Amino acid sequence: MSSQNLNLYLTTEHECGYLTGHMATNLVPDPSVPMDMQLYSQLIELGYRRSGSHTYRPHCRHCEQCIPCRAPVNRFRPNRSQRRCLQVNQNCSTHLVKATYTEEHFELYRRYINARHAHGNMANPVPEDYKSFLYCDWSDTFVLELRENGQLLAVAVCDHVHSGLSAVYSYYTPDAPNRSLGTYCVLKMIEHTKLMELEYLYLGYLIQNSNKMKYKQCFRPLEAFIDNRWQDYHGSKPSVSL
Repeated sequence: MSSQNLNLYLTTEHECGYLTGHMATNLVPDPSVPMDMQLYSQLIELGYRRSGSHTYRPHCRHCEQCIPCRAPVNRFRPNRSQRRCLQVNQNCSTHLVKATYTEEHFELYRRYINARHAHGNMANPVPEDYKSFLYCDWSDTFVLELRENGQLLAVAVCDHVHSGLSAVYSYYTPDAPNRSLGTYCVLKMIEHTKLMELEYLYLGYLIQNSNKMKYKQCFRPLEAFIDNRWQDYHGSKPSVSL
C-alpha cells in the first residue's frame, strides 16, 4: 500500500495537549490497512508521527501551529549552548539496546512524567501506559541509553525509517536540570543518525507557542514540512534548552 492511495480520516475534536484553550483534530490513515515500516516511512516523510501503534498528523480547523520538522544531520553544526551541553555530559556513555520493557526504564519514565507533567493526563503512569505509548508490534524501534558510571540518566526511543531516524520520545532524570539532558538526547540521536549513514533525524512537531515544543528551533539547519514540501526553516532561534 502506498501513501498516495491511502484513505485518510479526521478524528473528532479533542482538547489540545500543547496549547491551552485550543481544540485539535488529527488526520489518521485508514485503520483497516495494516501498518508496516514501508508505509510508516512514507508517512513520516509527509509529516506524520506515531503514538504507540497509531499514526497521525495534526489537522486542526483554526490552527496550523504544529509544524513537522527534521534535522539534516550532515549539515548540522552544534551552536555554543549545544557544545557546552556536550562538554557538561562528556562522561556519559551511550548504549544501543533493544526496545523492550524494563523496570529500570519505566521507573525513570515515571519520575520524568510526574516531574514534567504532574497535572496532565500522563501523570502517574503504569507499565501498560508506558508500553502502549512508546512501542508497537510493527515498528523498527530501538533505545539509546545514556549512562554515567552505570547510572541511567536518559533514554531516547527511536524508530529506524527509510530516510533516517524518528525521535519518538525522550525522558531523563529530573534531578539534574543544569545538564540539559533533553538537548543531549537530541544531540546523541543526531550523532547516531550520522553513524548509521542516514540523512535525517525527524523531531516531530515544532510549536512556537508551546514552551515544551519550540526548543526544536535550536537545532540548525532545520527543515520544516510546509505547503506539502520540506524546506529550510528560517524562524526565530529561541535561547531555550531542555
